[in-house]
Amino acid sequence: MDWHRRWALVALLIAGLGLVTACSSTPTSAPAAVPAANAEDAVAGYKVGAGDRIRVTVFRHDDLSGEFQVDGGGYFAMPLVGEILGGGLNSRQLEETIETRLKDDGYLINPQVSIEVLNYRPFYIIGEVNRPGSFPYVNGMTVINAVALAGGFTYRADQDDIVISRGGSSGPEIEGAFDTKVLPGDIIEVQERFF
Repeated sequence: MDWHRRWALVALLIAGLGLVTACSSTPTSAPAAVPAANAEDAVAGYKVGAGDRIRVTVFRHDDLSGEFQVDGGGYFAMPLVGEILGGGLNSRQLEETIETRLKDDGYLINPQVSIEVLNYRPFYIIGEVNRPGSFPYVNGMTVINAVALAGGFTYRADQDDIVISRGGSSGPEIEGAFDTKVLPGDIIEVQERFF
């Protein structure tokens, strides 16, 4: 019963913050949109990685098109051309790589390829949440959405101390807030309070 009240309080606080921001006419409210735009740019320039599922469409060649899973090394295998290294490339770079392989290997004269990411790699949430683990990424997800998927905060959680490792354990660390955008491969760590 206690966690119901806690979530109701969190919802009220978020709604209150939204009203305060919406009603504010000071210049400080404008820069608040910058982190969200940067997160959207990051998704738009998303680099394919292990665990992603992609759809490759070779126009007018259904036999070469299909859905492929990127393996742990960043590779996937296509008909005729074989293995393609997609890991670390954004959609446009991967399209160009496949077009070049199809043309240089003599399969097509002027190939046109389109890439669509079907399933992004998961994000991870650890620390003071009720069900830590990996969860499927959904576009537009925020930290508070991720915490909700993980069953909410534990009673020891320091809700003001959330650290995000962008793109995995070797990525840069940023300070997270409830409205911080989550990206595929992120590791969200909710710290423990010591009082």
